[in-house]
Formats: sequence, structure tokens, C-alpha cells
Amino acid sequence: MSLTGDRNVLVVEGFRRAGVLVPLILGAGGADLLFTRRTDHVETHKGQISFPGGTVDEGDADIVHTALREAEEELGIGANLIDIRGILDDHAVPSGFIITPVVGILDALPLLTPNPQEVAEAFTVPFGFFCNPANGRSELREYRGGRREVWFYEHGGHIIWGATAMIVRSLLLTLGVLKGQV
Repeated sequence: MSLTGDRNVLVVEGFRRAGVLVPLILGAGGADLLFTRRTDHVETHKGQISFPGGTVDEGDADIVHTALREAEEELGIGANLIDIRGILDDHAVPSGFIITPVVGILDALPLLTPNPQEVAEAFTVPFGFFCNPANGRSELREYRGGRREVWFYEHGGHIIWGATAMIVRSLLLTLGVLKGQV
């Protein structure tokens, strides 16, 4: 997989930049996506399902560095285990962040050491689950004076929604899995 070409870069006054790693774990049975459930101790998005990530720090060289640093801080995944394949479109979220998703491949699920202050749980979902349109649903919600489609996926007792579901859909669209569906 290669994610190259033009991407949508957003600038919204007052919003903070954040980077997340979208970890695709390869295995004999296919690929899985790795998610976290945030603790109730974190500043924002308490208890929500997310990808490893966070706000850009002053010392970060670029958004890829941010995503890799956060994956190591949150789950103990070393950058040397991740093959970066590309960067998806930016996403502005109601909590005041512009999230830049960085897609990385891991040859196997490494031993995870979740940071107990940030990560309540780490889990995987088969990538193929998201490829089936019947597994997702959407709602229209008000956002910044307009209506926005918000996606939801339920798997294994987890509800993946909002920015995380939007990033999954962006990956599916980029890879051509949804074939032009919005």
C-alpha cells in the first residue's frame, strides 16, 4: 500500500495540531487496525476510542514524528517497528484539534505496554470489518454552522465514532475500498 499524492491540509484559527498513528497490523488472516480506549484521566476525549496520538510538541520534527512519539508513549511501540506509508487528509474536530492521520504498517502485533494514565485498553479490529458497508452507520450533526455526517462502527463491545471513524473512512476512501461512497 502506498498513500501518496495531494492531501487536504486544514488551517483553522485557534485549533491545535495533533497527529495520530493509524496502525495496520499485518497477519496471516489479513490486516487489523489497532485502537486504544482513552482513560478518564486524560484532558480530552475521555473514555473514547482513538488511534494512538496527541498534540504536536515543540520538539517534534514533523507530524510523522508526533504520531510515532505518541505511539511509543501510549503503547510502547518503537518507531523501528513501524513502516510509514503515508499521511491522510487533515480532520478538524469540535474539540478544537486538527488531526493529521499517519498510516503505518506493522508486520505483527508487538508486545504492548499501555501507559495507564492515557490508555485504558488497546485492541484490534479486522480491517475487513470496516470494508463491509453494513457494519457502519451515520448521523447528521450540527458543526460550525453546518451539518456534518458522523460515522459509527460497533465491534466487540466498542463504539468507534467521531474523528476515529472519520479517519477509518478516509483510509477506506484513499485505498478505493468504498469506491466513491462518502
